[in-house]
Amino acid sequence: MTIEIVPYSEDLAPAWDEFCSPAMNATFLHTRRFLAYHGNRFEDVSLIMMEAGSIVGVMPAAFVGENRHVVVSHPGLTYGGVVHQGRLSGTRMIDAIGAVRTYYAAQGCTKLIYKAVPYIYSDMPAQGDLYALFRYGALRTRCDLACTIDLNHRLPMSERRRRGLKKATEVVTLADDPANLQELWTVLEQNLARKHAAQPVHSLVELKSLLNLFPKEIQIRCARINGCVEAGAVFFNSRGAWHAQYIASSERGYQVSALDAVFDSAIREAAEAGVRYFDFGTSNEEGGAVLNDGLYRFKQEFGGGGVAHEFYELDLA
Repeated sequence: MTIEIVPYSEDLAPAWDEFCSPAMNATFLHTRRFLAYHGNRFEDVSLIMMEAGSIVGVMPAAFVGENRHVVVSHPGLTYGGVVHQGRLSGTRMIDAIGAVRTYYAAQGCTKLIYKAVPYIYSDMPAQGDLYALFRYGALRTRCDLACTIDLNHRLPMSERRRRGLKKATEVVTLADDPANLQELWTVLEQNLARKHAAQPVHSLVELKSLLNLFPKEIQIRCARINGCVEAGAVFFNSRGAWHAQYIASSERGYQVSALDAVFDSAIREAAEAGVRYFDFGTSNEEGGAVLNDGLYRFKQEFGGGGVAHEFYELDLA
């Protein structure tokens, strides 16, 4: 049967989210409830793939700025891509990507930037989209490197991390109360400004709103010293992977290796919850061309290995 492309509209939000819930390669980031926090920041051009009257796939996408010739899936997400429940496999995925290509080209678009979902966020193998992109001549134009622990096959923690954990446990108190977000955000903002002259992707208001929408998926872990938050992480969690979206420490926190205690506790908690992967996120700069080796080694020493975040460009002309 032929795959029909339907442009997303707000009245389709319930159907979209209902489809994403059991999808084999979706996380809460793909839902309209999450995407809606962007407001009018991007012009949404997401697509729904239909076959015989049923949804077989969805793809979040938007334009960036005034450029209506380049579609990104998705500029406000770490990863985007085609989400499906298993019906888009093999040649059906090739057909789906072909239908997406034809639709956007008819709208006057010339390029699709496709941010593939890393395999750790799929419930089962679901990389047929990468093969389909290859078939249509897409080029991999960027690759970031994340450090991830396979909790079923964890590498040994380094002696340096063991020493750090011992130092931290002597002085820090761990907390997971969302009420600590304000203090942690101050540490994060100061940390990013001090080290990278940057700001968090989300604002505090946005993250508070998202926390209210996704209290099970978005969690906070902090290390307090003498009653003050000195280090911590904000986690964006999915069924099979816990992901450290934000990591921050004050100078005092670094002195006592406070993050070692935060991560050791969170890793053990994830394993007890039956989660397969614990993802520290990427450690790249300059569009993936530079690896912050010190940051990556810090993460790797907890017992992790590399996971690629791949970006592809598909010519629509």
